[in-house]
Amino acid sequence: MPKRQNNNKKSKQSNFAKLSIFQPNKYKFKKSCPLSVKGAPKIDYKNIKLLKKYVSENGKILPSRVTNVSQKKQRELSLSIKRARNLALL
Repeated sequence: MPKRQNNNKKSKQSNFAKLSIFQPNKYKFKKSCPLSVKGAPKIDYKNIKLLKKYVSENGKILPSRVTNVSQKKQRELSLSIKRARNLALL
C-alpha cells in the first residue's frame, strides 16, 4: 500500500513543473519595421542622422533583432552605412 501512495505523489506534480523550456511562446507578437511604415525616411548614405540610429557607440551595425528592421531594409541599411564610412561621413 505505501508504494501506491508514493506513485500518487509523483503524478500530482503541478502543471508548472511539466512545462518545457523549449515550448514555443504563445504570446509573441510581431513588431512592424520602422523603415517600412508609410512615411518612413528613405535609406541613403547621405542621411547621417538616420544611419547613426542603427550604429552602436563603437561604430558597429546593430542587428535587425535589436532594431526590428526587416531583412530587406537591413541589407539596404548596412550597405548605406558602409558607403558612408568609406566616404568618412560616419
